Amino acid sequence: QLQASGGGMVQAGGSLGLSCKVATRTFNSDVMGWFRQAPGKEREFVAFIKWRSGGTYYAESVKGRFTISKDNGKNTVYLQMNSLKPEDTAVYQCAVAPYPSIRPTEFGLWGQGTQVTVSS
Repeated sequence: QLQASGGGMVQAGGSLGLSCKVATRTFNSDVMGWFRQAPGKEREFVAFIKWRSGGTYYAESVKGRFTISKDNGKNTVYLQMNSLKPEDTAVYQCAVAPYPSIRPTEFGLWGQGTQVTVSS
């Protein structure tokens, strides 16, 4: 029910965009989050946005560089990633939750991962 797209490979300092389309929004999907997982590391929270209010929250590591936004009419959330660093390299996933959280366990539905690779 979540279709993620975007990603790819870019040099450090470059930009990439991700998108995630939700097939059907329900009361259990008021929050859309992005997470990432690098090889050998735990899944890490990146950002979330609330569908109704548009409120956002970012991990400190991406604040000021990444922007999460939404298009309610298209049921799609975007993650614009600027000033990318090699440490941003990871598989990125979108997920939905009924309320704001940065814990992966609170997100019940996940999209497929999309690879982001930042070369130095």
